[in-house]
This record gives sequence, structure tokens and C-alpha cells, in this order.
Amino acid sequence: MGQANCAPVRDLWYGPELRPDWKKEPTFDPFVGFPNGRKIRDPKVTLEEMDAHLLPLRRRDYCAYMYIKFLDCKKDNKWPYLPCDLVFQDFQACEHEDFVLRMKEYERERRLMVREARIKSKMARGEM
Repeated sequence: MGQANCAPVRDLWYGPELRPDWKKEPTFDPFVGFPNGRKIRDPKVTLEEMDAHLLPLRRRDYCAYMYIKFLDCKKDNKWPYLPCDLVFQDFQACEHEDFVLRMKEYERERRLMVREARIKSKMARGEM
């Protein structure tokens, strides 16, 4: 009960134009609000290395280098995989940090869209 009142459903039905499309690149400058700049996140693994390790598409993200370490550990230790638990935990932590960062970027984009719409509506009313 109450699912109709949650924020994602509300935004989906009542404000789809103020919701960023996660499939597209960000529309705002990524350095807005960062006077000293931002750290660039370059992938540490090339596509050729991913192809060589036969990574599935769902693992071809920023943390692919950690997954490759895990696969190499499994290959080196055969059975049991207990020595690889710490490597896998590091991979999961990297995935979690990447997810949190992507959600923060999504929320930043959404807030900038709402801000832009608010400024445009004030300009249309002649308040600014």
C-alpha cells in the first residue's frame, strides 16, 4: 500500500520531462558546481583486454579490472575458491561505489533539470 505516492512513481507520472534519460549522456556540463574540477574516471581495462578475458556485457563497466583479478584468482587457485573471497569482496565494493556514484550523477542531473525549469518559469512570469 502507498506505492502510488512514492517519489519514483510520482516523477514518472507527473514530471517525465524533468527526469533525465539514463541511456543518454548528461546534458549539463559535468564541471558545473565544481570550482576545482573533478577527477576523471578512466577505465583501467581496454576493450581488447575485456575481449581476451571473455567478460560478459554486464561486467564491462568501470570495475572490470577487479572482475578480471577475480577470474585470474579463480584460475590460479582451482578449487576451493576461498583465497578469492577477498578479491571478490573488493570487486563487490567497487561495484557498489560505482552504483552510488552513478545514482549521485543521476540525481545531480535531475536537480539541475528542475532548477532550469524553475528558472525558465520565473523568466516567463517576469520575476527575474
